[in-house]
Amino acid sequence: MSESFYDYKAKDIKGDEVAMSTFKDKVVLVVNTASACYFTPQYKGLQRLYDKYQNQGLEILAFPCNQFAEEEKGSNEEIAEFCELNYKVSFPLFSKINVNGEKAEPLFKFLKDAAKGFMGTTSVKWNFSKFLISKKGRVVKRFGSLDAPESFENDIQSELQ
Repeated sequence: MSESFYDYKAKDIKGDEVAMSTFKDKVVLVVNTASACYFTPQYKGLQRLYDKYQNQGLEILAFPCNQFAEEEKGSNEEIAEFCELNYKVSFPLFSKINVNGEKAEPLFKFLKDAAKGFMGTTSVKWNFSKFLISKKGRVVKRFGSLDAPESFENDIQSELQ
């Protein structure tokens, strides 16, 4: 397994491959998302953080996932439309993926191993789990679904400095 976030690739919401090295020297927040989840309103907080810190080097990458109570049933096109219409999301959206199991996206396997969850678990527990990556491509912290975006703004500020 690779040592750096920058060694991975993933398909964006339109199906185009994106190298994570595109985000080199930026602070990146990776989030697994869903459109019909109790935590879906966190898109608002994520967009606020993006608006506030994008010019300072923050990127937020949203990865829709349907593995938790099937809360992301839509196609990539429907997901993109939902995010734009309901939350005016302007940060990058990626194609729907699995975050757990044999078919988990390799990027998420890396993230989960690099920043273990509660009591050392590696699996993602629910939608809107978040991983903070430093400018050097190292996973700094993992935040759970209950961690609202506003609650870790200081962590983002620290990494941006």
